[in-house]
Amino acid sequence: MSIRVLHAADLHLDSPFEALPAGKAAQRRQEQRLLIARIAQAVKDNGVQLVLLSGDLLDTGSAYRETSMTLIDILGRIECPVFIAPGNHDYYSLHSPYAKLHWPENVHIFSAPHVECVPIPELNVRVWGAAFTEPRSGPLLRGFEAEKEENIIDIMCIHGDVGNDASPYNPVSEEQISRSGMDYIGFGHIHKASGLRRAGDTFYAWPGCPEGRGFDETGNKSVYIADITENNCKLRGINLAMRKYEIMRIRIADGEEILTKMPEYTENDIYRIILTGRTLAPPDISQMMQQLEPRFFALQIIDRTKMSRNIWDHSDENTLRGFFLKRLVKAYDEATTDQERELIERAARWGIAALENEEEVSPLED
Repeated sequence: MSIRVLHAADLHLDSPFEALPAGKAAQRRQEQRLLIARIAQAVKDNGVQLVLLSGDLLDTGSAYRETSMTLIDILGRIECPVFIAPGNHDYYSLHSPYAKLHWPENVHIFSAPHVECVPIPELNVRVWGAAFTEPRSGPLLRGFEAEKEENIIDIMCIHGDVGNDASPYNPVSEEQISRSGMDYIGFGHIHKASGLRRAGDTFYAWPGCPEGRGFDETGNKSVYIADITENNCKLRGINLAMRKYEIMRIRIADGEEILTKMPEYTENDIYRIILTGRTLAPPDISQMMQQLEPRFFALQIIDRTKMSRNIWDHSDENTLRGFFLKRLVKAYDEATTDQERELIERAARWGIAALENEEEVSPLED
């Protein structure tokens, strides 16, 4: 006896994407809605019998009308039960979309701040779950233990912070997981995937966010397909994301062509390129952006290069550059902190760029 489950969490639909231009932010929100359709297709393609959406399906306690209609339409077309456990971002309240909208019959939304059970006899499964009803929650699994029934698989859908006793977001301990009596617990809340874990006889996992929304959520993302029995679980991730965030560090030198260091196939992705190394003059960020921006959906370039060590050698020149550097050398030698010295180095680099009549470029971003 087994059941195949799709487990997803932390979609954060209607995220603001504040770091992107307004047009691209709106495009990303639309693409997030399409993620629901890709989940529905994955259910069909993989023979999934049960769907767990373990909290923070929405980024806030409200939703754009287009998002609400998309959820109701697509979730209603999934040919199996769908369970939603509201989390800290989309907690259940009388004013939330979970309470105000008419959801399809196959969708069950947990609405109480204590664990409840929904039997599904035709699947020989009981699904347990609870909801955040405020932005924070105490330990929802404290003292919980389900009485086992023969030939029944027990699965839980819940939002919570595993292993963090001080968390204000339903802190969960491994002891609570072990005592729960569950065969599998599908968590949400932590945005980095856990892989399959076990406490006692209970398997558990959190899939992380299925698509990155910022540079704190880089790399490939996934949802989980879990094959669950009464005493075993097999878990695999499937990638449904349209785009990903990546941070790339490039060490450059004077006159070096940055294009030669660019990865391929980045047109769909959002990159932050951090320039490092030592150069005489600051790199021309504006020119780099003109060259590179078409290769990405969105791009940031951050200059963290440092001054070439030999820049002070020019302070002995009988030139305007030499006089300029000679004054800075004195200030540099008298500086008492690394921060002061770094500011003086920056002044030297920008001053030389100006004296050599280079095109004006943007200030450094830290």
